[in-house]
Formats: sequence, structure tokens, C-alpha cells
Amino acid sequence: MTPIAMFARACRRWSDAVAAEAEGTSLTYRQLHERVVHAASALQQIDPEPGSRVGLCSYNSLEHLIAFLAIFAAGKVWVPLYPRLGGSEITAMADFVEASIVITQEESRPLFEELDTRIITLEGEGADTFRSLEHRGAGKRPRDFLRGRDDLHAIKFTGGTTGLPKGVMQPVRAWNANIATQIITWGMGAGERTLCAAPMTHGAGTYLMPTLASGGTLVIVDRQSPEELIATLAQENITTVFLPPTLIQLMAGLAAGGELSFPRLRNLIYGAGPMQPKAIAQAQEVFGPCIATTYGQTEAPQIATALSAQELMREELRSSVGRETLLTRVAVMDEDGRLLPEGEIGEVVIRGDLVMTGYWRQPDKSAETLVDGWLHTGDLGMFDETGCLYLKGRSKDVIISGGFNIYPGDVEAVLVQHPAVADCAVFGVPDEKWGEAVHAAVELRHEADAASLIAHMKAVLGSVKAPKQVHIYDALPRNAYGKLQRQELVTAVTGLGKGKR
Repeated sequence: MTPIAMFARACRRWSDAVAAEAEGTSLTYRQLHERVVHAASALQQIDPEPGSRVGLCSYNSLEHLIAFLAIFAAGKVWVPLYPRLGGSEITAMADFVEASIVITQEESRPLFEELDTRIITLEGEGADTFRSLEHRGAGKRPRDFLRGRDDLHAIKFTGGTTGLPKGVMQPVRAWNANIATQIITWGMGAGERTLCAAPMTHGAGTYLMPTLASGGTLVIVDRQSPEELIATLAQENITTVFLPPTLIQLMAGLAAGGELSFPRLRNLIYGAGPMQPKAIAQAQEVFGPCIATTYGQTEAPQIATALSAQELMREELRSSVGRETLLTRVAVMDEDGRLLPEGEIGEVVIRGDLVMTGYWRQPDKSAETLVDGWLHTGDLGMFDETGCLYLKGRSKDVIISGGFNIYPGDVEAVLVQHPAVADCAVFGVPDEKWGEAVHAAVELRHEADAASLIAHMKAVLGSVKAPKQVHIYDALPRNAYGKLQRQELVTAVTGLGKGKR
């Protein structure tokens, strides 16, 4: 069984149900399947080789979804390319995987014109457009290639503050594990409505196949404002949505005290970064008992651990990223490879079908990350007695100050409790006296000075863990996906870059 076979089976079972909606247009499962088959047939005419790579560079749209499915139906490997990345980086990614075809929105077409690749634009009606591709494949069916569990299904780029990010090789089994786990964890099924608001090239993309495999409807929107998203959640009867925590927090602030209600919203899932307990509680007050969370990496996509909305209502669990999911093993390991008991901090490691096969054409990095069947995440964490995992930060971000190991997550959890602090990040800065000094950067809800914040932290944590300096920002630096860029804070403080207000 492959993900695209699950989709085809759903199309037979729920043929007349609505599979996807976007900008006033809807497609039933039968209609969506027909368009996917036509596009897949034409892709095979352009490049009949199974397993060749196809880049997909687009914001969210119905055509994006059809192209996404057609790539798999043609037996190709999906390579998502997010348009908001730097142009040279997108070009380098497509070149690195030797994409034989790139399907792109018109505005991004120039990024690929110097490459040895066939370019198909999603817009328009002329030659080398996606519409012409569908016409060319009309009345034909793509050849069905046998796919094994470990065959390459997608290459998704991740990480890298210098040089080209790593190309994560996700096999068929990882996608199957993700689909089954999402359906079981979130109770997906016919009649459910999943909102695709975050980029489909990234985290939100992991919810496409589970929704379609279980007979649900995808509601696709593109770059809506927070106010628009709030209205969409209420008016479109959304049941499940994945969003970054910063966006959920902003939406909760905007919707507080409003008249809209969200009676069908069961799973407002955050991931790709931490969400402070205070922000979770506020979101629960606004949206109801529907806030849930997952933890994973591109190397073990999206749902290695999860915590349901019901459990996240418990105040003592709001700092957790949940328990191991059904098909995945998660543990904490010390530097000698020994699995640690509950209550001890070590590196989070993952194994099971969800885990990647390695990095594209980077065997050395693959060997460093995959050891004896375990994926080494680089995250530090600890399990409690109930099996809930608590992240303590990245291993490279641990601050060693005066001989003490200080975990940024522990300090951040206290700092954000200050009523003036909306968000924060803690990091280490080289220091002649301490080796490293603890610094913090904060976004404020209302006026406060650095001295009062430091005094608050010393009163709660003591002088060892309390920040030596606090830097006030209008907005903490984040990348195109909303992830905090901690190194930019270090660079700004050490005088090697810009960023402070």
C-alpha cells in the first residue's frame, strides 16, 4: 500500500463527497481523481523514468494540491520548494536533486530557467502550463509502478544556517506511518474539514494525505491574515487545522472577547516550535478545548509524539509535547548511547517506520544522525512518570555558565510567566568570567525595563540561571516558517550583525 493508493481507494468509496475547496471552487473525490490521473499521465510522457524528482514551487492552491497528488500518481519523488525562500536557495535545491521537472507558479519561473529541467507553470492556458498538461493526459492512465516500503517518496530540505540545507529522504513507509498515526490520533474521517492555511510545502502538507485517505475535505487558503483565518475557522466549520504557535497566539489575542464561535473545531494543532503554557491557556479560552500539539522533525515527520486537546486542558501538561504515538518509539539517550529513565535529561532519539532513510547524497551526515536504528534529533528532553516528553532545547544551545549546565527552555518557561513578557528566547554569549553568560531576548505586552525582568528571574531561579542581560525586541527573529532564529540573537549581541531594536 502506498499513499497514492490510499487516495485512489478513498475516491472509489467517497466518489461524490467534496474532497477539496479553494476560493469558491470545490472538487469531489471523483473530479479530483480524474484531474490527478490526467496530470500524472502527462508527467510520465515528459519523463517516463520512475523515481525521478519533480520540484513543486507554489503557495497554497487547488492546482498545488492536484500537482502534489499527480507527482505521486506518476511514480515520481516530490520535492517541495517554498516560494518565500531566497531565490538562489530554491534554485540550488532543485539543481541538487536533479529535478527533471519543476512545476511552479509563474512568478517563480525565472528561478529555474538556467537549469536542465522541464518547467510547467501552474497558471495560464498556453504551452507548458499545468492546464495544458492535464489536457495532454486526458483519456489516459499513468503506468502503475511497484513501490517498496523503503523506496524514496519525497525529499524535503531542512536545517542549515550555512550552506545548502540537508535533503531529507522520506520513504514510502514514513508517509504510511504518518497517515495512519494522524488518522488515529486526531479521529479523522468522512465529514471532517481540515483547513490548509500554513504552507502545504511544509507542516500543513503532512495533513493532506490523512484527510484524503479518510474521506475528509481539505479547505485550502493562501496567506490569509490572522483576522481572515479566525473568520474562516468559524464560518467554514473547520474541525482540524495545523498552525505555528506564534500565529495561534496572535489569533487568540485578536479573537478574545469577540462574537465568533468555533463549535466544530476539535483539533487546533500547534507544532514546529514551543508554545508557552500561558499562551495555550489563552487560546483555550478563546477557541475552546481544542488546542493540541505534536512533535517531530522533517527526519521523522510531524507526529513522533502528540498530546490530545483533552489532555492539554490539564495545566501540568501544557509544557509537554506529548507521548509516543502508536507506530513510533521515542526515548532519551545519554552521550554513551544509554537509554535514560524518567526524570533524566538527554538527547531525544526516535526509531520506527516514521524515520527517514538518510540525507540525499550526504552519507557522512546520514551516518552521524542515524545510529543503530535511532534517529538522533539534537533535541534535549526528559520524560515524566506518565510518559510525557518535555523538551529542554537543542543540545547545541545548552549554556555552560560557571560550570553549570543551563537549559534555555527552563529559563524561558519562567521568564514568559512575567506579565509584561509576550514571548522570549534565552541563549548563551561568550563571557570571560563565566565561559558563557545567560542572555534573554523578549517581546513585551506592555512597558517593562530589563532591570525589573532580571530581578524577577533572580527571585525565582537564583543568580546562576537568571539572565545577565535582557534585550528588548519589537519582534524576535524568525525564518520564513516562523521558527525562532536563536543564532541571530547571539550574532546581534556579540556585535557581528544587526537585529536589536
